[in-house]
Amino acid sequence: MAPVSVVKIGTSSIVRESGELDDDALSKLAGDLASAREAGHEVVLVMSGAIAAGMPALGLHRRPIDMGTLQAIAAVGQPLLLERMNALLGSLGIVAGQVLLTPYDFAHRSQYLHARETLQRLRELGVLAIVNENDTVADDEIRYGDNDRLAALVCHLVHADTLLLLTDTGGVFTADPRHDADASLIEEIVEVDEALEKAAGGAGTDRGSGGMASKLAAAKIAAWSGARAVIASAKAPNVISDALSGRAVGTSFAPRATRLSSRKLWIAFAQGSEGRVVVDAGARRALVDGGKSLLAAGVREVEGAFDVDAPVEIVGDDGRVFAKGLCRYGASQLRLVAGRRTDDLPSGSPHEVVHRDDLVVLP
Repeated sequence: MAPVSVVKIGTSSIVRESGELDDDALSKLAGDLASAREAGHEVVLVMSGAIAAGMPALGLHRRPIDMGTLQAIAAVGQPLLLERMNALLGSLGIVAGQVLLTPYDFAHRSQYLHARETLQRLRELGVLAIVNENDTVADDEIRYGDNDRLAALVCHLVHADTLLLLTDTGGVFTADPRHDADASLIEEIVEVDEALEKAAGGAGTDRGSGGMASKLAAAKIAAWSGARAVIASAKAPNVISDALSGRAVGTSFAPRATRLSSRKLWIAFAQGSEGRVVVDAGARRALVDGGKSLLAAGVREVEGAFDVDAPVEIVGDDGRVFAKGLCRYGASQLRLVAGRRTDDLPSGSPHEVVHRDDLVVLP
């Protein structure tokens, strides 16, 4: 089969200022997807907008903040969104199928494999898969981010070679083009660094929950998956075919030479950290240069309250995060053994605080 690409479109690109679905934008999206398929590109679509689609139907004009209401709105909006896309794609001879995912599907190997098999079979049947996070049961997407991170994880799931993030801006700029007339487009980014992330800012609109910061994070995940990422305007003519064909459009991000395994990608990016473990210089060298596990002797401080097997950030003396992993101690237990040599640990205690198989060293 042809290489597959993941295309994600944000809420702000398919919803009018009034909060209703923008039929013109949806029609353009459907047409661009059809053109890309005709050009031989296999596409999986990740689509935001369930909450925005549900709000007008319920007579709401401002996005609520409580979880129960947001999930109820998503339950109303999701079928409305899919119904409209099915009608538009169907008129172009394309059959669409919905796949709803949650973080659980990336965290558990059996669920991960089931999701990958379903998406693969849909492709074999010629169906365009429309993926969304299951907003009615998964609160992380609603509370903390947009579908950008989900799209990047799907990119790894289907072994995609390109991740295209469609938004309401033309790409990544040197400054916010809404406020700075001298801002210029950055056509190619080799590495997403801390300075770039800080400059990206927060959510772009009150209809969506993402923003450029979440798109940069998604581009970083895609790069670790070995995929090229592109951020471009959904309004650009024939944007999907152009981006997937490698033509200059928006901002392009180079893939990393080293591809993380699905497990390590999940550890690094699929879930937030619940605490921090500060380590000494020797432990840092052992982790970064030696590929070793983190031992209690190298732990200097423990920040936060977390349970056994929780994801934690690993921090050096300079306060910078350089790794992430699953901690084999709860926070309270780790504080009791921090700095102790392995042969001084209480009987039955794990020898490793974070095993190297559960550890990802970050750039």
